[in-house]
Amino acid sequence: MRMGSAGSSGKEEQLPSGAQEQLSCGDQTLELTGRHLKRLPGPVCALGSLQKLYISGTGLRELPEEIEGLRELRILALDFNKLEEVPEALCRLPRLTRLYLGSNRLFGLPAEFAQLQTLRCLWIENNYLYHFPRALLQMPALQSLQMGDNRLRALPGSLPRMAGLRGLWLYGNRFEEFPQPLLRMSQLHILDLDRNKIIDFPDLAHLKGLRLFSYDHNPVKALPSVADTVTLVGDGAQELMEAREERLQNIREQDEQENGSEAMQGTLRNDSSLLEDAEGSFSALECSPEET
Repeated sequence: MRMGSAGSSGKEEQLPSGAQEQLSCGDQTLELTGRHLKRLPGPVCALGSLQKLYISGTGLRELPEEIEGLRELRILALDFNKLEEVPEALCRLPRLTRLYLGSNRLFGLPAEFAQLQTLRCLWIENNYLYHFPRALLQMPALQSLQMGDNRLRALPGSLPRMAGLRGLWLYGNRFEEFPQPLLRMSQLHILDLDRNKIIDFPDLAHLKGLRLFSYDHNPVKALPSVADTVTLVGDGAQELMEAREERLQNIREQDEQENGSEAMQGTLRNDSSLLEDAEGSFSALECSPEET
């Protein structure tokens, strides 16, 4: 059996207690959350058919190179640990779709992170990111990106190349101006900019894909201008949403009245034509030689 990272003792390592029982259930899931682990046991990395691995809040400071042996892994939860970097070996997991790295001590991501082309969901909130990781710009299939509670002040101009992105959480960062690259991301469904230092928002009505925009706890001067299909969350949003709903309700009622009027006119026209047809029929009967 392959051993764990360097520095382990000479005796053979075992799976953590209870792990074998979990795997016996047949769903290829291993839950180690909350256990006190100085390092990930080597035998875990030898579980080549494992699909879900949860090791949140264990105190891990590093991951062994052998983690790349988890070739079937789809979900990996590493949040609430003490990781200071993401090892290159983790970037070689060919089937990973969800990765949770929140509440660690990360300052960035390695360039090799872009190899995770199957990744759809990345949570890396509550770390020490001062700059947007460039590797993410090479991951157009990423759909959900959670980067709240970091140190970001700006976003790269090439951010719109992440064409698959649907949800972007940027709350609790250090933006003083609305990030201009977001104006070219019409595919976004969810945008969260809570708890920043933005004092003004540009017109966002052209972002046709947007469904939820959260801007709470910003020193804004005026409410954001968005399409009627967007739900707003923030100071003054409730009044705006109520006024919008009242306006839309009035429009709906007016449309119903107009449609009802047109339907009535259509009915009258149909009745008139039926009457005309009936009168013609009666006239024909009266004039029919066969009836006289």
